[in-house]
Amino acid sequence: MTPATTPMPPRLYFAPGTCSLASHIALEVSGARYDAVKLDFSASQQHAPEYLAINPKGRVPALVTARGVITETPALLLYIAQMHPQAGLAPLDDPFALAELQAVNSYFCATVHVAHAHRRRGYRWADDEAAQRSMHAKVTQNMGDCFAYIEGTLLRGSWVMGDAFSVADPYLFTMGTWLAGDGVDIERFPRVAAHSRRMRELPAVQRVLPLHGL
Repeated sequence: MTPATTPMPPRLYFAPGTCSLASHIALEVSGARYDAVKLDFSASQQHAPEYLAINPKGRVPALVTARGVITETPALLLYIAQMHPQAGLAPLDDPFALAELQAVNSYFCATVHVAHAHRRRGYRWADDEAAQRSMHAKVTQNMGDCFAYIEGTLLRGSWVMGDAFSVADPYLFTMGTWLAGDGVDIERFPRVAAHSRRMRELPAVQRVLPLHGL
């Protein structure tokens, strides 16, 4: 009889300073068994042929599972919540509440992350250097506007969705770590700042942060 083989755990590819921190925290909070591989962006490891074979986008995060590779933070976060329902990271039994959670994470991905990316990634939208400088100059205002909306409307309680921790919380926390570099003082937003402090108190977060240089 052929002995049973233990399935390989999922493998998360991450890089410091990126949105991959959110998925890394979610995996740790969920209690998942997983491996983590750090890419050195300064050495362009995200463009190495070996990594492009995993994620042709050349970006992180990427989660290698037994069924294939998952990319894009909202997708990873929902996958982690669904694969570990005992962790209670999403309202999986409530379609409306789950859609609300997805709307929040979509805002983080499509609006906040894009506003931040204009600081160092203006070349994605324009070749003209003056245009890139103009985009860079708007980052502080745009990120401030985004977090004013989060502070006043999106953050519902102690956690993003209210009283219950969810996969939206590591995502918000990750974006909050970018504010200082974007010229925004997080203390302008007392509720967001308090949320960040609560996140840093979690043992799972404390285990992950050193791997991201935080």
